[in-house]
Amino acid sequence: MNEVIQQLFERKSVRVFEEKEIEEEIVREILLSSSLAPTAGNQQLYTILRITDKDLLHQLSESCDHQPFIEQGKLVLIFCADCKKWYDTFKYSDCKPRKPGTGDLMLAVNDACIAAQNAVVAAHSYGIGSCYIGDIMENIETQRELLHLPEYVFPACMLVFGYPVLSQINRKKPERVDLKYLVHENTYPEWNENNLFEMFKKNCRSGDYNAWMQAFCKRKYNSDFSKEMTRSVNEYLKQYK
Repeated sequence: MNEVIQQLFERKSVRVFEEKEIEEEIVREILLSSSLAPTAGNQQLYTILRITDKDLLHQLSESCDHQPFIEQGKLVLIFCADCKKWYDTFKYSDCKPRKPGTGDLMLAVNDACIAAQNAVVAAHSYGIGSCYIGDIMENIETQRELLHLPEYVFPACMLVFGYPVLSQINRKKPERVDLKYLVHENTYPEWNENNLFEMFKKNCRSGDYNAWMQAFCKRKYNSDFSKEMTRSVNEYLKQYK
């Protein structure tokens, strides 16, 4: 196993950081790594917001599902799917562009998330931990105001970086689903109850699979934050119809 693959095996979300700052030279390398990510038609359909204002960090820690560790991060980046800059450029060049649609948004979200993952990998190579914050997609009215987000700009994900404390380094990485359940040849498989049970049963520590699954569904899928995320994303989608 080479060094890059080994780091991908080791990397896990980090939510407790040392007080040590990230050197600006390393920050620049992380950002440059993002900019070199694969991108649709070399358009780089994203804009990265580096959040440095302490008051803004505090407000984001509250608006993103009340997570105080966000404002403790030593580098906080928001990757915005950006359909605006090309649309505006086309208008300025008298191209008579159509308005951005949902397909354009999905392509931009792909670009933004690929760039974000490049940042994660680059940071990990320096021993810097990271955590994705999907909650940046919630509370559209608040996030738009805080970040001055114009039409056709969607906050696809937030990343919080910092040097992990020892307990985070030693913490076991959560197990992933076995590869045989993720990779299928040519066509999508037909799942049944037994297949799905076999796929997810190792995540159940209590021994009562149904109780664990019901609690997980309540905590994640049926949660208030999940419903709010759907509401907010639907509001963003109205721009693209």
